[in-house]
Amino acid sequence: MAEKKVGVINSSAPHGRANGRESLDLALAMSAFNESLSLFFIDDGVYQLLGRQDPGEILQKHYQPLFKMLALYDVENIYVCVRSLQARGLTTEMLVVEVEAINKEQLQQQLNLQDQLLSF
Repeated sequence: MAEKKVGVINSSAPHGRANGRESLDLALAMSAFNESLSLFFIDDGVYQLLGRQDPGEILQKHYQPLFKMLALYDVENIYVCVRSLQARGLTTEMLVVEVEAINKEQLQQQLNLQDQLLSF
C-alpha cells in the first residue's frame, strides 16, 4: 500500500491558542509512522518559527525549542510562504529551523500534491 502524503498547514500565531503546539506535537508523532509529511507555514503561522520569543511574559509555555526536533525525526519538507514573511517584515534567516521559502503558486502546487491536509 502506498504511503499517503500528509500536509500540516500552520496559519495561527504561536501564542494565545494551542494550535501551534498541537500542530507540532502531531507532526512529531506522525513522523514516526509517515515519511511523506510536509509542514506549511502561512499567514500568522510564520510567527511560530520566529526566533527569540519569550512567551513566559504572557504566562505561555515555550514550545519553540521543539521545532529543532523535526530534523531528528527526519521531517525535511518545511515550507514557508514568501508573501507571508514579507508582509510581516520577516526573512528566513530569522527563523529557528531551515525552511524552503515558496511563492503562492509553488505553495498551491505543494498543497495539491498532498493526499490529506490538516489545518491548525
